[in-house]
Amino acid sequence: MLQDTTTSPAAAPAAAPVQGLESGVSGAEAFGFDHMVREMLAGNETVAGIIFLILIAQSLAAWYYTIVNWVRNARISSRADKVVSTFWQTTNAQEAIRYMEEQPKDEPFSKIALDAAEAAAHHQRHEGSRLVEALNRSEFIDRALRQAVIRESSRLENGLTLLATVGSTAPFIGLLGTVWKIYHALIGIGATGSASIDAVAGPVGAALIMTAVGLAVAIPAVIAYNAFNRQNRTINNKFDTFAHDLHDFFAIGARVGEAAPAPVKTKPAPQA
Repeated sequence: MLQDTTTSPAAAPAAAPVQGLESGVSGAEAFGFDHMVREMLAGNETVAGIIFLILIAQSLAAWYYTIVNWVRNARISSRADKVVSTFWQTTNAQEAIRYMEEQPKDEPFSKIALDAAEAAAHHQRHEGSRLVEALNRSEFIDRALRQAVIRESSRLENGLTLLATVGSTAPFIGLLGTVWKIYHALIGIGATGSASIDAVAGPVGAALIMTAVGLAVAIPAVIAYNAFNRQNRTINNKFDTFAHDLHDFFAIGARVGEAAPAPVKTKPAPQA
């Protein structure tokens, strides 16, 4: 009687585990975003870690200057019209200067007006000196106003260089991290000898996250840079308009379009 040599289902050898699904990782989880993030942060790749830290530092710096500049520009814009209109509505120059002295120290329009008043008073104190011979009242006030406007305009640009740098470099830094991770992933795949989709998807997907992080850092920085540039142009135009009116006021005693009385006599503005 012949012996039955057929193998029963219970005795069938167990199927070999699919690479990439070991350690309890299911097929769906191997392609999940959370698993790819763990793959990106796993290992002891010093270069990839440094690149990731650079992107995080750029993001923190960009958001810091975004918030600081937004708060500063909002404060300047909200107070600009009130400060300028109140200055021109005062009955005389002394009351206008006193009002500007009461403004916060970081208020740019009051600082420009006080610089013009100080220049006019300084020129008046030195009548008959070489200063008056070299520069007349109009030229001296104009020079002080130009310096004040340039100073306040420069302060508006604080942080914009960093935002532009982050917006232009973060995508390429993220791409560098992606190339580096893919390079090491391919070396690992070649060492195992397996090129299945399960073996490739995890490391390559984790590498592509570096590019996504670079874009996530760069896009807000570019948007903030463009928005602040537009706001700064508007504020600078208000600086120039106010400075021109101040020049006429302190040089001839009236704004353009008003009757020109005698030149304004001003007292030196106290030092802050």
